Amino acid sequence: METDTTMKLTIEELADYDGMDGNKAYIAVDGIIYDVTGNEAWTGGSHAGSMAGTDVSSVVDAAPHGRDVLDDLEIVGEIKD
Repeated sequence: METDTTMKLTIEELADYDGMDGNKAYIAVDGIIYDVTGNEAWTGGSHAGSMAGTDVSSVVDAAPHGRDVLDDLEIVGEIKD
């Protein structure tokens, strides 16, 4: 997955990508960062109580769509320690 252009962000840095005030909207699942910018389900930086700029690993499995929805999202990076 990793290329020279792959972002590596801490959880704290991921918070800057909250989809608000013109920021891109990114979420993390199991250490992988996905771009949800422009995704209708994430309008305004939130979806079903989850916020962009956060790790949603703990809630994605409980969602009606499960992890299948991640297949349609662009991977833009990974979480670093």
